Amino acid sequence: MSDLGNKEIFAKNLNYYMTINKKDRNDLARDLNLPYTTITSWCKGEFYPRIDKIQLLANYFSIQKSDLVEDNHSGNTLDNKRVFPLLGAVKAGYDYLASENIIGYVTIDKKLSDPENYFALKIVGDSMQPVMYEDDIIIVHRQSDVESGQIAIVLVDGEEGTVKKVIKYDNYIELVAFNSYYPPRKLSKNDNFKIIGKVVEARISKIFE
Repeated sequence: MSDLGNKEIFAKNLNYYMTINKKDRNDLARDLNLPYTTITSWCKGEFYPRIDKIQLLANYFSIQKSDLVEDNHSGNTLDNKRVFPLLGAVKAGYDYLASENIIGYVTIDKKLSDPENYFALKIVGDSMQPVMYEDDIIIVHRQSDVESGQIAIVLVDGEEGTVKKVIKYDNYIELVAFNSYYPPRKLSKNDNFKIIGKVVEARISKIFE
């Protein structure tokens, strides 16, 4: 029997994702421009939302619709899903995983050997369009190098981290944007740059808008 339409399962899942993302009913009502009474009715299992509202909530929490409507979390304990910090930016010169830079949390179902080395980052700007758009969320594995052709987070000259494809040559690398408006940026061994992670997953935020 399908879980679709089950108010109790939806309420359990919604409350779970509100808890791990440190959101309350007021936050959802404000951020999603929805009546507080509507949020309350969902949280209490009194009403079941329309599919467009389920998608709205899934986008908000950076999860799939199925995470909200299916009873597949075995009680929704944190042990069943990996929870990672969502950062608004990555900057040089300080602990970018410090609490003041964390704007939320995301979850991953995959089994990971080193979950402490993952974080999520919100895309800023249009340099990676049409593959990644502003406000899309990427999952990053912390590492100091990547293979040629992989997408990485790179700090250059103390600026905020940039998301680019890294192409390696004998004496230099190029940071390549998907948006052809932005030319490749050439960096030699003498330039001040640092690779801090590899992008392993991208979650499109506006695909259903």
